[in-house]
Amino acid sequence: MNIATILDMAAEAYGPRTALACGGERLSYDELRRRAQAAAAAVRASGAASLALLDVNGPAAAVAVFAAAYAGVPYVPLNYRLTKDELGELLTRVTPAYVVYGPEYRGVLEACAGGAAVGGEAFLRLPAPSAPPEPAEDPQAVAVLLFTSGTTGKPKAAILRHENLMSYIVGTVEFAAAAEDEAILVAVPPYHIAGISAVLSSTYAGRRMVQLPRFEPALWLEAARCERATHAFLVPTMLARIVEHLETSGRAAPETLRAIAYGGGKMPLPVVEKAMRLFAGVDFTNAYGLTETSSTIAVLGPEDHRAAAASDDPKIRRRLGSVGRATGAVEIAVRDEAGRVLGPEQSGLVYVRGAQVSGEYRALGAQRDADGWFCTRDRGFLDAEGYLFLEGRADDVIVRGGENISPGEIEEVLLAHPAIADAAVVAMPDEQWGEAVAAAVVLKPQAQVCAAELQAWVKTRLRSSRVPQEIVFKDALPYNETGKLLRRLIREEFAAAERHAA
Repeated sequence: MNIATILDMAAEAYGPRTALACGGERLSYDELRRRAQAAAAAVRASGAASLALLDVNGPAAAVAVFAAAYAGVPYVPLNYRLTKDELGELLTRVTPAYVVYGPEYRGVLEACAGGAAVGGEAFLRLPAPSAPPEPAEDPQAVAVLLFTSGTTGKPKAAILRHENLMSYIVGTVEFAAAAEDEAILVAVPPYHIAGISAVLSSTYAGRRMVQLPRFEPALWLEAARCERATHAFLVPTMLARIVEHLETSGRAAPETLRAIAYGGGKMPLPVVEKAMRLFAGVDFTNAYGLTETSSTIAVLGPEDHRAAAASDDPKIRRRLGSVGRATGAVEIAVRDEAGRVLGPEQSGLVYVRGAQVSGEYRALGAQRDADGWFCTRDRGFLDAEGYLFLEGRADDVIVRGGENISPGEIEEVLLAHPAIADAAVVAMPDEQWGEAVAAAVVLKPQAQVCAAELQAWVKTRLRSSRVPQEIVFKDALPYNETGKLLRRLIREEFAAAERHAA
């Protein structure tokens, strides 16, 4: 199946229903299909090999997803926060492209040699074709080409095929399940896998999408109230800022919200605990997934959240810090460096297998093994009931004298200190041990604490090898726009300081 089938089904089943709202613009499912088909005809006529989007959230993003599918070319949403040179480099990798751009990004398009470009407003008003284009029924065709965030190096072009995305949608979403009053507030950018899956899953379910072009806590809360949003997806840094805004402003959470899903990065335990108190009665879901897995592969559902928050049993309580259990469409296993499957509570590399798992990159090919397993490069462990606990990226592990140390466990201890608002633990060079533990921390407003006190705090709760050798205090930690901590930048700071001291 082609993902355009999702829109065809929606238009046939509930065509007049509002599909999308953004500012004053509203599109029904019928209109969304008409505009996507008109755009697809223009893409085909241009001879482009891909449809690239260089714009913030808005109607053009939803239209472009389906227009590319109807036209039979990959959809390539680009990170508009990159520099002009970086965007130009990505565009050359997908040329000849049909580029849909927002007005503020017109200046980068001279790099798009051999393609075509159209502004978002004009793209939404292309003339209807004489005959709607028929989507190609090739499930192995490339549906989406999504550049990874590049937190550790040059972005890789992850390939998602129609069969991967359709497997995810059909396996996790019930068709036409949403009531007509349901609306999901989408604040993640369109170049994030969650932004793409929000368009596909909302269309399949019949849930109205309320697209927020840029995230700010006050704007998000206002949009939720004005549009009477019932559902939302947020990355952890977004939820943390909303929680902080509610606490400082004294405002109440929007009454219409029923469910909040979060994912895309590590959620600090204090943040989700506060959120559950502030959004009383709202169902919380932790959704863990990757670009390469077509979105979610594990879920910590609402009942899991409530049971963990209410329990006095440490093993159940700690599940609030897990990402839940595998969805029914995938299998998850934890293996050691030699590829051997590990048992409960044993830490290793997280592997996943299933029809929605692509694990494939342009120019690199499929990275799955002979049995279809893909290594996520995340480290973690499963408990006896199958709950997955993540410890960080494999590249983030600190190797001190041959001992593997997970930054996550130290960060959790630091975040439990009443003065600490945020913390990141990384490796720093050490002549004796090879690598040593270092930490960057952010204090809460008006809080005071010294490095020695924090070191003592960690030492009383973890082994001495986990105590940060160096601690620096910062105004803020570096995150990218989708909430991923840029540990590389923190490691570079410690390494530079070590070189300077030498």
